[in-house]
Amino acid sequence: MTLPPNLSLLVHRDPELMAQAAAARLITAIVDAQAAGGSASVVLTGGRNGNGLLAALAGSPARDAVDWGHVDLWWGDERFLPAGHPDRNYTQACQALLDALPLDPARVRPMPASDGPPGDDPEAAAEAYAAELADAPGPFDVLLLGVGPDTHVASLFPGHPAVRVTDRTVVAVREAPKPPPTRISLTLPAIRSARQVWLLAAGADKARAAATALAASDAVEAPASGAFGTRTLWLLDQAAAAELPELPATTA
Repeated sequence: MTLPPNLSLLVHRDPELMAQAAAARLITAIVDAQAAGGSASVVLTGGRNGNGLLAALAGSPARDAVDWGHVDLWWGDERFLPAGHPDRNYTQACQALLDALPLDPARVRPMPASDGPPGDDPEAAAEAYAAELADAPGPFDVLLLGVGPDTHVASLFPGHPAVRVTDRTVVAVREAPKPPPTRISLTLPAIRSARQVWLLAAGADKARAAATALAASDAVEAPASGAFGTRTLWLLDQAAAAELPELPATTA
């Protein structure tokens, strides 16, 4: 299997080891970004693998190496639900990690809830988040994405109109093929602006998606194939890597 020069792939033994390794790698990336520029900008993802990474980070003593007061947190997508709803990515991130960190609240930027400003209008909420992004000082240092069994990333689903959007950084997603049907998501151009994009996939249900996305060139039909940054890293466990043409040289 031949990978592009700016794309790396790591295969770990199981989901737990993958989460722990990704957490350690993220701590290092944040520390390096802070050493270079004084702060770090990270885009979080939800789902099984994203929350697993956050839980692993919460349990890592090395997390204290980070100056959390100088970390900007963003989200790649969100379920357009009321604030505090247990299915919101922000709610789950707080429970898994954020409530235990000494963050600067002004630098934590969740996507709007359906019962908050600018109101129960996902298009207006997407525009509001895009305006926040426009005021950000620079590109994201690390952008995390879970890969769905259908190759979706963030809330960009195969063949859905949102995956085709190229003139905005944030888009409202209606009639998503998995619940809840109304969401907000970064677009592929916004994702591609990141210095590093990390794609997380663990479990046998992700094997076909990983093989398809790594072999595909059509981002509309396989959104994960269109999710890349200046540098791109795929993090998989052995089950998710089972359908790759051959295992990459780098395993853990």
